[in-house]
Amino acid sequence: MLTKKDQRTRRSRQTRARIGVQRIARLMVHRTNTHIYATLVSEDGARVLASASTLEAEVRKDLLGDNDNDNKPGEKSKARGANAAAASLVGKRIAEKAKAAGVEKVAFDRSGFADHARVKALAEAARKAGLQF
Repeated sequence: MLTKKDQRTRRSRQTRARIGVQRIARLMVHRTNTHIYATLVSEDGARVLASASTLEAEVRKDLLGDNDNDNKPGEKSKARGANAAAASLVGKRIAEKAKAAGVEKVAFDRSGFADHARVKALAEAARKAGLQF
């Protein structure tokens, strides 16, 4: 019996095998309970061309918006990195960085995660910003 983690890694290996044959840049997504990360890797997998995540200061500032005044002194920031809105910001940001790096077409590697909610929001935002999957 495979654990959930084993199932996800099995799916990710299968996806990466198919993507490796395509020989185009790969947009990898990783999510945790609190954040989402997107990384653009070159065709040969040797170097990172761009990356974006909900940990970046600019993304955190956009997530906070006008809610920054709601925090009491000494209280943690209310910026949430674990929702679809945050994933959309990361998707838009990685698409902008990819275009700046000269990449228009990518293979989407969701790392075995289900393609709904946050992962789907990131992918749709990247497509809307001009990346081709």
